[in-house]
Amino acid sequence: MDGGSRATDLTVEATGRASAWYARVMVKARWWVITFWIAAVVAVTMFLPPFGSGGDEIASIIPLDSPAIRAELRSVAEFGYPLSSRTAVVQRDPNGLNPFAQAESVLDALAVNQSPQDYPMLGALPITNTFRLFPSSREENTTVLTYLFMYPTSGFSDQQLAAHRYIEANLTAEQDSVVGVTGSVPARAEQARLVSAWIPTLEVLTLLAILVLVGLNFRAILPPLVAMVAAAVAFLVTLRFAGLLGTVLGISVPAELEPLLVALLLGVVTDYTIFYLSAARNRLAAGDDTPTAMLRAIRTFTPIVAIAGITVASGTAALLAAQSDFFRAFGPAMALSILVALVVSVTLIPALMAVLGRIVFWPGTPQPVPVPAENPWSADELLPDGDLRPTEPFVPNRDVADVPGPGPTALAPKLPSTGRFVTWLIRPRNAAIALTASVVFLLSLSAPLLGIQLGVGFTDSLPGSNSVKQAAAEASAGFAPGITSPTTLLIEGRGVTTQQPELRRLQQLVQEQPGVAGILGPDTTLVPRNFGLVLAASTNAARMLVVMEHDPLGATAIDDLGRLRAELPQLVRNSGLIGATVAIAGDTALAEGLVSDTGSDLIRIAVAAILINLLMLVVFLRAVIAAVYLLAGSILALGAALGLTTLVFQNWLGWDGITFFVPFAAAVLLVSLGSDYNIFGVGHVMERARSMPLLDAIKVAVPESTRAITAAGITLAVSFGMLAVIPLRSFWELGFAMVVGIMLDAVLVRSIMMPCMLALVGPISGWPGKNFRYVEEPARTPEPAGSPADPAATPA
Repeated sequence: MDGGSRATDLTVEATGRASAWYARVMVKARWWVITFWIAAVVAVTMFLPPFGSGGDEIASIIPLDSPAIRAELRSVAEFGYPLSSRTAVVQRDPNGLNPFAQAESVLDALAVNQSPQDYPMLGALPITNTFRLFPSSREENTTVLTYLFMYPTSGFSDQQLAAHRYIEANLTAEQDSVVGVTGSVPARAEQARLVSAWIPTLEVLTLLAILVLVGLNFRAILPPLVAMVAAAVAFLVTLRFAGLLGTVLGISVPAELEPLLVALLLGVVTDYTIFYLSAARNRLAAGDDTPTAMLRAIRTFTPIVAIAGITVASGTAALLAAQSDFFRAFGPAMALSILVALVVSVTLIPALMAVLGRIVFWPGTPQPVPVPAENPWSADELLPDGDLRPTEPFVPNRDVADVPGPGPTALAPKLPSTGRFVTWLIRPRNAAIALTASVVFLLSLSAPLLGIQLGVGFTDSLPGSNSVKQAAAEASAGFAPGITSPTTLLIEGRGVTTQQPELRRLQQLVQEQPGVAGILGPDTTLVPRNFGLVLAASTNAARMLVVMEHDPLGATAIDDLGRLRAELPQLVRNSGLIGATVAIAGDTALAEGLVSDTGSDLIRIAVAAILINLLMLVVFLRAVIAAVYLLAGSILALGAALGLTTLVFQNWLGWDGITFFVPFAAAVLLVSLGSDYNIFGVGHVMERARSMPLLDAIKVAVPESTRAITAAGITLAVSFGMLAVIPLRSFWELGFAMVVGIMLDAVLVRSIMMPCMLALVGPISGWPGKNFRYVEEPARTPEPAGSPADPAATPA
């Protein structure tokens, strides 16, 4: 035996001893473990802050150091208030708005500008489509929009409250025809409200799905209850610790995070419950008595669950590689949730298994095998090296169908047919065809990803019945879609306001650009020169209000603004302006920067996630080649899931781009969870390959693990699919991507591609270790001394 192989054997032996010791401790301390978690839930509920503490949870979307915000702050310094507004009051009567109501709206706004206001309101600007004087007006004499200008760094909740105070103070008469408040700030507030309102429904439906799916998988009553208890404990503890983290660090938690934590925690803990209980069921079906079956399940799968959980936590922590505060806020909370789920899974689930024993599988379990009454949980079944005593000898090249054991029971997994399929699948020709077809299929599904467009779409994401979306629709009908969140062009330069002919020329050039519906600026006749709206008193700054033709936070408007930004230097030169620079402020500019940063973060997040997951697979498998091609399979499934999401929502349904955070949240989660299933599936093959040839290990281990992985995948997919109950487009997109990705990974990659890759690559998969072999050399039987086969008896 060479040094590398010897080192591997010592590692395996040490791991076996440690896991066997851990299994015995968990079994003996089972009541203490259960008591500890009950006390932990009570303590964190009483003493730790709730989830969402530590800042305005809906303000985290705005990067306060972005160029757009800096331009807006300079605009405020020059003019006293910003020109771009994120909150607007909409008044509209399609049959014609009362002229007195229009006049009153103008006077109310002027009063705000002339008298001090409560924080954070700085001013108001009324615009009307009367006689279509305002650029981009689609109708005439039907709509008044009053922009409310707020201090740029004020919290969204403060801005929302100020808008409603303005309505209550000024626009309460029926003839005012107030439709409501719209803009990015009210839309974001409505998103947070809807998330909070639907979280309880999401939790209940997810728990009911777990109850049904796990119960059907085990055909028993208690397994889903074990999963629900463990998931509930992990969920309660995680949310309170996340609240503490937000309070201590002052982290602003995005509204999208809590539903993700619900799906992630409930799904992952249920997966680990399925893995543990499937192992115990298999051992019982093979004839083990109850104590031995539970000990073996805990001993075998605790290292696998531990490394899988650490892998998922490390993968989600890859979001910390992003520069965007939005993504960085996701990383720690998701990593923390997985670590808590892991600790609960490797302690509480084994303790509950030890307490319930064979009863956990009632009513389909066989009767227990008699055990010594004096100490049913003794360690007498453990060998000196810490392993458990095998119940049957290994026979090389034997099919699963030939494995002896007790007669069929309701619990016994139906392995023979699966075993025959795997035996047929891993034949070289069949494996090559199946693997090639799978790769081509996944690549074809990935093709639409090349045309993906990213948007923010706060208002567009809301359901059609929402008042903020309805107000936006009414404002768009009277003016143009971009009217709800216009863009500001800030022209800066010494004495720039003295170049008014050139400024008017610039306004005309910008008006001609694709995607621009209209501009309010120095060339607009309805803007009084002494109002201080577009020309600064210092003479060093001028402003233009640009209304886009499309949803200002959608992918189309973001692309249009990107083209305008690229053309602006040439437009300034063509206008004849001297010594002037142009900066862009407003929501579309913020969205453009957010999408641009997201694209930059993609490389960082992808590299970090792939390296972390690859490292964890290499450490667990002690093999580089197997880790590389298994991770490649997960990446193919991810690409297919995102491609199909783009095809359905962007191409078929015609949505204005995919929500910017969906591809990246899905990418980190799917790659990490794919590594989770890699560790479970290949780890099972490795366990078998230590005592039998690789092909035999595949034939035996893949059928054993396929049922558990498929059941876990379905449960996790349903858990994420429940995100669709939240009536926001972003959660529909994310839920769809996760469901497709998880099912492709669990069913196609794990059940078809993994055994094919292992069989085709063969023992080199274990490089640089020697965990896999193709054939097992038959043991030599010593010949009797003096026999012809005895070298000592052969004459020289």
